Amino acid sequence: MRVQKFNLFDGADVNKSSQTIYTSACECATDMAVGYLLLILISFSSAAEEFYTSIGHMTQLLYTEKELLASLDDYIRAEQSKLETVKRWSERLANMSAFAIQDPETFLSHPVNAFKLLKRMNREWRALEMLVRSNVSHGFVSNLTSRNEDLPDEGDLTGGAEALLRLQDTYQLDSDTMAKGELPGTSLLLSKLTVEDCFDVGMAAYQEEDFYYVEMWMAQALQQIQQGEMFPSVDPVTILDYHSYALYRQGDLEAALVSTKQLLAIDPENKRAQNNLAYFEYELAKPDRVEIIPTIPSKYLTTYDATVYKQLCRGESVALTPRRRSRLFCRYHDNHRHPNLLIAPFKEEDLCDVPRVVRYYDVASHREAEVIKKLAKPKLTRSKVRNNTDHTNVASRVRISQNCWLENDSYKVVKRLINRVGSITGLEMSTAEWMQIANYGVGGLYEPHIDFQGKEVKNPYEYLGTGNRIATWLLYLSHVEAGGATVFPRAGAFAEPIKGSAIFWYNLHPDGEGDHQTQHAACPVLVGSKWVANTWLHERGQEFKRRCDLQSSAEQGLTSDRLYQHDA
Repeated sequence: MRVQKFNLFDGADVNKSSQTIYTSACECATDMAVGYLLLILISFSSAAEEFYTSIGHMTQLLYTEKELLASLDDYIRAEQSKLETVKRWSERLANMSAFAIQDPETFLSHPVNAFKLLKRMNREWRALEMLVRSNVSHGFVSNLTSRNEDLPDEGDLTGGAEALLRLQDTYQLDSDTMAKGELPGTSLLLSKLTVEDCFDVGMAAYQEEDFYYVEMWMAQALQQIQQGEMFPSVDPVTILDYHSYALYRQGDLEAALVSTKQLLAIDPENKRAQNNLAYFEYELAKPDRVEIIPTIPSKYLTTYDATVYKQLCRGESVALTPRRRSRLFCRYHDNHRHPNLLIAPFKEEDLCDVPRVVRYYDVASHREAEVIKKLAKPKLTRSKVRNNTDHTNVASRVRISQNCWLENDSYKVVKRLINRVGSITGLEMSTAEWMQIANYGVGGLYEPHIDFQGKEVKNPYEYLGTGNRIATWLLYLSHVEAGGATVFPRAGAFAEPIKGSAIFWYNLHPDGEGDHQTQHAACPVLVGSKWVANTWLHERGQEFKRRCDLQSSAEQGLTSDRLYQHDA
């Protein structure tokens, strides 16, 4: 109630401040080209595809921008030509007018001068009017209009800002590092985040009521203004308004008071700041003041252990103890002298003991990986997750990527890779699902999940008729400069994306029960474009390849039981 009494910053003020910002931007847009550009941007369709969910999809934006720049150059040349014509006409008349106005009657007493004046005023000025009114921007505007569906919308901008916040939270990066773009593996950075960019990221946090990051990014914007960033497009008063409110919502009234005083030093007549100042001083003076407990944003309320998940994403495995690590080995794998592997066995590395997770190196060549990506790109659509309430597939922030499916028998390269999986694992591939290709977007991820369907589902994957997902084969089609690891929070395992390698694990125990220790996640991609190919193998057809065993545990997996029996 006190918040209402002293008119602290609320949702209504957000809209007003945003409107003020955009109004100021429009008032500064004196260039005709900017005016037309704003007009087109406002008309962008909200049905545009979600570019931010796929780096591969976003690459097309660079080519689109190149074409638009060429169109813009044509428009600029046309405008310059028009202005040059007007300028020459003006210069020609300026001297004549200056001379004529000194003695108008004498000048007009000459019949030629009189005739030419009449002609100018009757025809030439009207011709000039038509020239000025002519719209040389038609080609540029038409090109922009035709590109509406090829351009990102506000949802993409919000998604990109949320991605920066997600990366900052997961990898524990400070806002100054993010703003300067000083991230691991980066080199192609042409510009840093501006004051307006920092404000936009802070606003994305504000929409999520994540006031910790609201305060951090508003403080970053203020710092860059103090460091002399020229022509900030956001009013410092607006930034301080959000900054002080974020501090208040975190319970730091002392800092909120300081921020409010800074605001009033710039805008002494600001009514809301005056009311907030009175409220903060009143509250701080109370001897029995009740501390404000910050609310936890809903995005942090997860069904999994987010702390462990983020630690693993940073490469901090706490569960994989030295004793457990001592059970992990590397070896050449020929799957008990399989004919296809006798001459060229694959390099196999243990990544986790329980559940057993292994990596195979060089299972796909560079060319094979590139062909798979080329086949997949035109088919990519937003990845979805299963809604357990109504059993529909929906887009969700827990999975930021685009994917598609390639039929196993329709492409030679896919069929070759699928057969290779069968040779390595010794499992039946005729009941495997089609190969799923996924490309992760800006800060792309897939939060912790399991690949199998649990006991609550009486007939797992009934539409396939092949039983539950007995195992997962995850092939990496690209390197990732930073982030993007596959992690197993309950087991403490961690796998970096290595192009051409694949990791494999069983989702079901030998007795058919689901192994919840296989819960895994795709960590946010910090720098790079992550491409993967999933193949899910099913129970049907495995009856004599992985026999049911009520006594064995999941870590015996694959066909290397003897290794663990020896270790024991």
